[in-house]
Amino acid sequence: MNNTWPQVPLGDVIIERNQTLSAEEIAAGKIKIISKIGFNTGKIEFRPDHETRTKMIAIYPGDLVLSGINAAKGAIAIYNETEKFLAAATIHYGSYQVIKEKADIRFLWWLLRSNFFREILFKNLPGGIKTELKARRLLPIKIPLPPLAEQQRIVKKIGWLMGKIEEVRGLQVSNLNKSTVFILSFHFGLAQDRKVKMGEIFKLDELRIPVEAAKEYPQVGIKSFGGGLFSKLSIPGTATSYNYFNHLKAGMLVLSQVKGWEGAVAICPNELDGYFASPEYRTFSCKPEKCLPEYIRNIVITSWFAKKLQAATHGVGGRRERVRPEKFLEIEIPMPIVQKQYEAIKIFQSLNEISSIRLKIEKEIEALLPSILDKAFKGEL
Repeated sequence: MNNTWPQVPLGDVIIERNQTLSAEEIAAGKIKIISKIGFNTGKIEFRPDHETRTKMIAIYPGDLVLSGINAAKGAIAIYNETEKFLAAATIHYGSYQVIKEKADIRFLWWLLRSNFFREILFKNLPGGIKTELKARRLLPIKIPLPPLAEQQRIVKKIGWLMGKIEEVRGLQVSNLNKSTVFILSFHFGLAQDRKVKMGEIFKLDELRIPVEAAKEYPQVGIKSFGGGLFSKLSIPGTATSYNYFNHLKAGMLVLSQVKGWEGAVAICPNELDGYFASPEYRTFSCKPEKCLPEYIRNIVITSWFAKKLQAATHGVGGRRERVRPEKFLEIEIPMPIVQKQYEAIKIFQSLNEISSIRLKIEKEIEALLPSILDKAFKGEL
């Protein structure tokens, strides 16, 4: 930490707004209600309606808005000062006016969402970061605060660095899109006019292992939008209400019934062989003479295949149907014969090596921002 920066209570630079709004004022339609603040983005999302049965606080354009419950996770935002009308939020949020002569709101936004400030919270709150962050707890907390000109210089530097990070991210996305387009174009070319139902190349194959109280079960999760499988902590048999888990084998196709329509489908990699999955994750095996796991893994993670899964279900959001095995097996796709799949695997393997490099770069990019903020608030940027 920069020892030349004075330690200033937040209450010296921000003022809590204690104004509430009536249901009638909100129902008039001009006041938007906050639904949530994104943890990663620090941006406000609003409800589509204006109905409320609970007490609401007023948020003015240009205010700093904190989720009392999730502030430590990054749920802190700036309500755009160009907005023409007030916003509203439940009493679990706090709205604060920044004293512009003392603090730059963008500096505070970056600071309060950083790991640096998270550590300060942990030390100052009686229940740690799990404590709801009300004004009486927030305002006495001291932060290192440089002069206003230095705050603005730091904000400008962070903005410049973030711009460079976004440029790299944009290139990553562009390369991923080009790779996906190539894979699908190659796939369609190999398949020509040959189409099959998933039931012709896959069979439902579930190795159901009864849960025993004395045993541990290493778990997997599955990311939507083709993000693949990932390992989770083991859970003891006493910690689940399931009577059985599905035992995974490398090469199995794993489909989330609940989130399949979002592209939560993947082929189990070698490193997750032997793990266990919830009964909500249905498992399928390739028919050897029809389908190669090394080939089909590249197809099922695409947005094109996710649209196939969406078309197999009905409903919206939480009311959307589960992707049942019988629905999945009825999906029809272009599919080359197995001999042509063998020919394509080497090309796909080369692309996957490039993809591994891309994922490594993404992880490094994700680690950059916390590092930048840590240096910024220690006076080293």
